[in-house]
Formats: sequence, structure tokens, C-alpha cells
Amino acid sequence: MTGLRPILLVEDNLRDVELVLAALKKNNLANEVVVARDGEEALDYLYRRGRFQSRDPGLPIAMFLDLKMPKVDGLEVLRQMKGDDALRVIPVVMLTSSREEADLVKSYQLGVNAYVVKPVGFQQFVDAIKQTGMFWAVINEPPPDTTS
Repeated sequence: MTGLRPILLVEDNLRDVELVLAALKKNNLANEVVVARDGEEALDYLYRRGRFQSRDPGLPIAMFLDLKMPKVDGLEVLRQMKGDDALRVIPVVMLTSSREEADLVKSYQLGVNAYVVKPVGFQQFVDAIKQTGMFWAVINEPPPDTTS
């Protein structure tokens, strides 16, 4: 571990997880990427419950959050995070295939920081993830992590 804060990737599609990880690696981002396979796991990670109860304290530098997932969907994860004073500072990028205006509007109403529609083409997907990861993990100045 490099001392960098991790990126939390919340995605139930294994293919998309692999693409995101490959794209971030291709861009040489040094941040660890923690994968949660659904919204319930994401909340467990954030609140240090379940399989994440013994993880090191601290907040991720950013979260890439899928919208449509089993157990707890992305909007509910976002709602709970932005309603929690300790978690609301985490930048959240909704990374979804949904182009539905209602999803876009609701995401911003709940406090999402960015809404990225997953491109269909492989290279476009990789490029979008590289740019998004570079911005949130390197260029953006995150709020200090006061939880550790």
C-alpha cells in the first residue's frame, strides 16, 4: 500500500469490473481499488461492517457507483452516504449504462458529483474510465480524511 486513499468501485457486472480495473491500471493510477459487488457491500465497506469490519479506517478518495444493482441500488447507497455527515464528503461518480433522465435528475438531487454513462465501445469505455479516474484520484483535491 502506498499511503494513497483507495477508490471504491461498486459494480455488479464482472466484465465492467475487469474493464474499469484494466483502464485504471493502464493509466498507472497507484490507488488501490476496492470492489464491492452490490450496494449492500458498498455500505458495509463504508461503515466497516461484515467482511470489511477489520479494514483500516479512513474514507476512499472517490467512489465509482453503478446505478442498477441487486440488494441495494446505487441511488439508495448515494442517499445513505449523503445523509451521513462523515460520508457525504466522498466524491461519488455514478458510473452507469442508464441514460434515463429520471436517474440523472435523481442522482444529482441526492448529491452525486458526476454522472458518467458507460460507453458501449471497448476503447471508449477504457478512455472514459482513464479520464474519470485521473480526475478524481489525481487532479481533484479531495477533502481531508478526518476519520482515521
